[in-house]
Amino acid sequence: MEVKINQNLSEKALEDYKIVQRAVAGNERAFTDLSLRYKESIFHMMLKMVHNREDADDLTQEAFAKAFNKLKSYTPKFAFSTWLFKIAINNAIDFIRKKRLNLLSIDDPLEPEGSKDYSYNLRSSTLDPEETYIRNQKVKQMRKTLRKLNHKYRLMIELRYFEELTYEEISRELEIPLGTVKAQLFRAKEILQNMLAPAVQAGKI
Repeated sequence: MEVKINQNLSEKALEDYKIVQRAVAGNERAFTDLSLRYKESIFHMMLKMVHNREDADDLTQEAFAKAFNKLKSYTPKFAFSTWLFKIAINNAIDFIRKKRLNLLSIDDPLEPEGSKDYSYNLRSSTLDPEETYIRNQKVKQMRKTLRKLNHKYRLMIELRYFEELTYEEISRELEIPLGTVKAQLFRAKEILQNMLAPAVQAGKI
């Protein structure tokens, strides 16, 4: 079956796809080429999330291992880098959840000037049992809601508020125009706020 390629992919994304095709065909050098292209950026993203170089290195290796195991499922509907970063981010989030390294703060505004939005900052906290229980319930509600976002909007939220990337950095990572980043992020926050409204009214957040 012929694979339909997204005509809006950048030249680099199209080059990536050619390398992916060689890797799927069994070319070992192609796997190495993909690793060399993205290992450093994936590592730095992991380091921002877990704040530990050893853990970040392990998570980087795991991300590539998972991506390569699923390589046949990749389709050029979007850039390979987007697909790879998605795998890496989700893997790191699972790691953080299991290790309980940090808690998400939902008490800060999503933007400095905002009053009704929510922030996704990873931070360490020392709370008493009651505060810990309340915070954990809020985190569960937030993660449950975040999972309902589609891939595009969820990735935007993760990169901006988990990774604390600037709009320009997201634009470069995903290889999409800066205006598109701002528009999609605005829409993602709008959707998320509407989805969280019932929980806010019920006092769960």
